[in-house]
Amino acid sequence: MIIFPAIDIKDGNCVRLYKGDMNTAETVADSYMQTAKQFKAAGSEYIHMVDLNGAIEGKRINSNIFIDVAKNSGLKVELGGGIRTMDDIEFYLSNGIERIILGSVALKNPALVEEAVKKFGGNTIAVGIDAVDGKVATEGWVEVSGQDYIELAKKMESFGVQYIICTDIKKDGMLSGPNVEQLAKLNEAVSCNITASGGIKDINDIKDLYSAGLYAAICGRSLYSGTLDLEEAIKVGAGNV
Repeated sequence: MIIFPAIDIKDGNCVRLYKGDMNTAETVADSYMQTAKQFKAAGSEYIHMVDLNGAIEGKRINSNIFIDVAKNSGLKVELGGGIRTMDDIEFYLSNGIERIILGSVALKNPALVEEAVKKFGGNTIAVGIDAVDGKVATEGWVEVSGQDYIELAKKMESFGVQYIICTDIKKDGMLSGPNVEQLAKLNEAVSCNITASGGIKDINDIKDLYSAGLYAAICGRSLYSGTLDLEEAIKVGAGNV
């Protein structure tokens, strides 16, 4: 199981949110590059990054930061937030981003996901499914739809999507443990590689997700607050327990 340390960017700063609420943004690191290099030193190969401004405004806002990390940190960047068009996808892929996360558009413009997978391949496009009580939320989690998260995942699977990032918004940033039941249901329902996001607190959570057979786990606040050691998490994810 791959461990993705996370850096969310708002107004150029490294922040974390509580339950996806922009008003709760808390700066967690002084330097995005220094933080990324610390993740690399701990053994990470990948990093999960989100343009929070982009997620709200629906366009690229902090792109220079993500490109800088992709080109100068030694990490492979998985990026989401405000990516709404084929031009956005091409821009980031041509500037060194490894994998693009499509979130709100998966629900609102599924044809874009289908087109992107056909053009760039299922390995390059991930779909982010963010849920509240099993219903999909969009636009930086401001809007909650009536769409069931598993139904949306099955639709994405039919397009050839290979990677799905599933976040329980109620868990996000709360260090209350991931929603293993929701994730396990999704993992059984589709053939896609499922990444867990939201609520991870400590090494026991990593062990639980590993036991559930998930592809990856995204860790944010747990790393910044010190409740999870990245090096140890990577070892558990690799099966070295």
